[in-house]
Amino acid sequence: MSVDVKVPEVGESIAEVEILTWLKNEGDRVEEDEDLVEVETDKASVTIPAPAGGVIAKILKKVGEIVAVGDAIAHIDESGQGAKAKKEPQPAEKPAKKEAAEAPPKKEKKEAKESDDANGHSAAPRVMPAAKRLLAEHGVEAKDVEATGPGGRLLKEDAMRYLDEQEAQLADVEAAPDESKTQEETKTPSTALRVSDREAAPQDESGLEEVVPMSLIRRRIADRLVRAQHDAALLTTFNEVDMSEVMAMRKNYGEAFQKKYNVKLGFMSFFVKATIEALKEFPAVNAEIRDKSIIFRNYYNVGVAIGGGKGLVVPVLRRAEQMSFAEIEMTINDFGRRAQENKISPEELADGTFTISNGGVYGSLLSTPIVNPPQSGILGMHTIQDRPVAREGQVVIRPMMYIALTYDHRLVDGREAVTFLRRIKESIEDPARILIEV
Repeated sequence: MSVDVKVPEVGESIAEVEILTWLKNEGDRVEEDEDLVEVETDKASVTIPAPAGGVIAKILKKVGEIVAVGDAIAHIDESGQGAKAKKEPQPAEKPAKKEAAEAPPKKEKKEAKESDDANGHSAAPRVMPAAKRLLAEHGVEAKDVEATGPGGRLLKEDAMRYLDEQEAQLADVEAAPDESKTQEETKTPSTALRVSDREAAPQDESGLEEVVPMSLIRRRIADRLVRAQHDAALLTTFNEVDMSEVMAMRKNYGEAFQKKYNVKLGFMSFFVKATIEALKEFPAVNAEIRDKSIIFRNYYNVGVAIGGGKGLVVPVLRRAEQMSFAEIEMTINDFGRRAQENKISPEELADGTFTISNGGVYGSLLSTPIVNPPQSGILGMHTIQDRPVAREGQVVIRPMMYIALTYDHRLVDGREAVTFLRRIKESIEDPARILIEV
């Protein structure tokens, strides 16, 4: 009995997937619930198990194909026999004789070619139109020019190089030209191509572009970012943070923290904690507009933007207000590892209420992050630099970071946004505030 392998429901609002990798081939035996194929949604990668045990009789969809949810992508033969190998027909005698009869001309052709090569006359290369026109203009034969293009093609660049070399040789053997001579008197067929000629001649641009289908994740990212720009009134406000205290805490307690929890004490846990305290004070930044209503949330699902193998993903720290520093760091570390392997599930990307993006890991000094709809705010972290700042009337060098808050001005006023960012600044510059929640 044959069983269809169909694309299951892999998440809310997901209507199609892309075949990423077949883990089995036609004719392979597979057990029930064994991983069969990896597909990519517009949010993450998902593995589809075999619905029954047996032999893969037929793979219907190839790697890279887009398939709708519910469509069949393979057949499994439960009897275990699989697809029977087709018997290859034996070649008939008549075609064999014909092939034998045609063999001598091929040999003669080969011998003729070898004869040509022996006489020093190589076969003419395939000349591209632009190169052919230039050579004709200057009376040069294609066989005299070395072809460097793909498949032995003679490109326009090859013709230009040859003409330039000819001009250089003429300059070496000839005396300086008489200034009284007109341009017509000094013109030769091998004169280098004039600048105007080079600009006018069409360029051979074969191989300069590569067409690659946009992945579902990249299409999803593009759609959401365009939607954010069109639907929301986005505005960004900036501030800078002195990272001295946080860096001192990491230096004092980082080793003990890593020894106890087997994960490094990073900057992100401090910013998550500081963000939650600011969101509690300014709930509009944690809210969303739904139709003509404002939905205020009394929980904090903080999304953390992570660069994955297929693009940017934003897994969510659910109920982050209930998480400790260690839980935040361990969860983010796990997200980062699985994002590189495209193993983040769609459920882990849903229901975020606010997002933090750390462009500083890539060296970004300043940016204006885009809100992840339907959220109303996103915090941008950036690289830490030693900069001169004024402290108590003196100029000192401190590790400084620019931070940015992009917010939906339809819901969040400028005063709220600026004060929200100041609260984060205050919490990072005095981390004790996070612990006693003031």
